[in-house]
Amino acid sequence: MASASVVDSQLNEVATKVKQYHFPVESIPRLSYDDPEAERLIRNEEPVILTGTNLVASALQWSPEYLSNNIGHGTYTVYSSKNHKFLYYDDKKICKVPTFTPPTTHQDMTFQDFLNKVTEWKEGEPYNYLQQSLNDSVGPQIVQDFAAFNWKWISDERAKNNWGALTSNLLLVGMDGVVTPVHYDEQQNFFAQVHGFKRFLLFDPSMFGCLYPYPVFHPHDRQSQVDFDNPDFDRFPRLRELKGRQAILGPGDVLYLPVYWWHQVESVPGYGMTVSVNFWYKSGPTEKIVYPLKPHQKVAMMRNIEKMITEALNNPEEVPPLLQDMVLGRYT
Repeated sequence: MASASVVDSQLNEVATKVKQYHFPVESIPRLSYDDPEAERLIRNEEPVILTGTNLVASALQWSPEYLSNNIGHGTYTVYSSKNHKFLYYDDKKICKVPTFTPPTTHQDMTFQDFLNKVTEWKEGEPYNYLQQSLNDSVGPQIVQDFAAFNWKWISDERAKNNWGALTSNLLLVGMDGVVTPVHYDEQQNFFAQVHGFKRFLLFDPSMFGCLYPYPVFHPHDRQSQVDFDNPDFDRFPRLRELKGRQAILGPGDVLYLPVYWWHQVESVPGYGMTVSVNFWYKSGPTEKIVYPLKPHQKVAMMRNIEKMITEALNNPEEVPPLLQDMVLGRYT
């Protein structure tokens, strides 16, 4: 295993090569898992990069080649995109937007077929990204590696922070340079980097108004309408107010990604394929409402109001004028 100084040198090098956007960023704290400040940040639902957890130490050998040799002959979900961006959409909501065209397609294939597509890829061909829940269809060696994860540490964290159950472990294997555009999730997440380097751009839930999310009924619900590569300040003027944070992860690093925090995830170009595993947990119950509400609580409240109105009207086209009537001239 590389020494801490070597890892830090690699991370510093990666930081100088990532793309810069129009908004300022500050670095996410990088702390040992047993640092009291790390525990405070997690407790306060603020992101932090954790070192020394050994959460996925048994998986640090999971190069694409190792996975190909050991993951077995089952099939895995592989997404394809005409460009390097993989914008999530919800199949079940397509019926609400008849004009919607899915930005990606997906199919099931063996890991070896996926790896062949990546290694034989040529400019102009679709990009590919494997995203699959880890289950008992994998080979015995991967099962053994998975069982050797530091489950005690992560289970203790779950209990300490009063989170709900673990909902899934997602295996992510991405081509060099692929991007998951900015969005937020409704679960707590420990994101473990296994192979290669990833850059996270993170935004506090208070940036909700600057990132112009799609409506809740839209297939791109929880995704932002903005494109950092081509910012449209006329259409999205508050995008100028955006301020972010940055986390660069190398093998063995674990990012605590709080519920409702916006994030864009990038496999850093020039460093090859990436392998990651995330650990999604349900948020715990709110024991006591404390005012003023926290930004993520306001986001949850806005989502619930929007869902209620959308369901009551039973017509997405009626939602915008009703919301405008509620606000224009009364609160403006």
